[in-house]
Amino acid sequence: MWRSRRRWQRAALAAIGVGVLTATVLSSGPATATAAPASDDGYTFAVIGDIPYGAAQIANFPNVIAQINADPAVQWVNHVGDIKDGSSVCSDEYFEMIKSNFDKFAVPLVYTIGDNEWTDCHRPNNGGYNPLERLAKIRQVFFPDAGRTLGQQNPRVQSQDRLGIPENVRWERAGISFGALHVVGSNDSLAPWTGNSAPTPEQTAEVLARTSAAIDEIQQTFADARAHHDKAVTLLLQADMFDPTVPNPTFADYYGFQPIVATIARESAAFPGPVYLFNGDSHVFNSDNPLAAGSKWLSFYGIDTPAPNLTRVTVDGSAGANNYLRVTVHHKGPQVLTWTRVPFATS
Repeated sequence: MWRSRRRWQRAALAAIGVGVLTATVLSSGPATATAAPASDDGYTFAVIGDIPYGAAQIANFPNVIAQINADPAVQWVNHVGDIKDGSSVCSDEYFEMIKSNFDKFAVPLVYTIGDNEWTDCHRPNNGGYNPLERLAKIRQVFFPDAGRTLGQQNPRVQSQDRLGIPENVRWERAGISFGALHVVGSNDSLAPWTGNSAPTPEQTAEVLARTSAAIDEIQQTFADARAHHDKAVTLLLQADMFDPTVPNPTFADYYGFQPIVATIARESAAFPGPVYLFNGDSHVFNSDNPLAAGSKWLSFYGIDTPAPNLTRVTVDGSAGANNYLRVTVHHKGPQVLTWTRVPFATS
């Protein structure tokens, strides 16, 4: 069941801290995992992100939804953000069109907001919008019934609507606590808007409030897992906070994520079971352990205690969005979650 660049940078950081269903499998994870026997399968959900990008993917998106709907194993879908590319207009009409597509999912859909649909809408080729106005519009269009999922089935979830952040939700099913968090690329929306050299006061205030809510959501998800004696925790968000495609990341481009990473690290290290983090943003499938001992990300984010039980998975997106991730929860066996990439019938 579901249950329901220096002074301002340092100041902000300090404040933040208070269908082809028989398709060939492209990849599975973790790297040491193998598919469990059918009798051991629990239930399955799908993860997609950074889709649809551009005219061809927009036209094909209904076919993607139909293929996922036709997969008898999939019991719900997670979209981890970026419902458009970063150089197209953030119009009301586009949002409504994507929402109408989301309404065609036959199973529950949990949508986690990405940066392309609001954070980056200040760009001239996006329409030169105020990103905060676009965020308000996204919430109005996609979260009209707070505490309910999207799609044609709308089970209840725990929502942070009381904080004005209805997109942050939690649920629990068959021994796993899930949390969907609004954490986005562009330094979690601290990258300066067009014409500015630093975040505006309004921009920073929004990030502070949303970061505080995300930290609370992470803590509550782990608290739920402990209370229910769950075997695993799964978090879903848009931002790739450990982007392997960036050869020399600089803290100035990532500092907005630090308190979130610190919370995930602390909670994961204290949790007795595996923790999974699904994200989009960097567009290339990847599975790794970003906070294990020896990882460069520990010192990068100032993390003292490794969290080797944290596995993160990045889904394919953008031009590489040619598959959905089918994730299976196993009641038995060494791995709680395994995943396969199922190619789209057409793309």
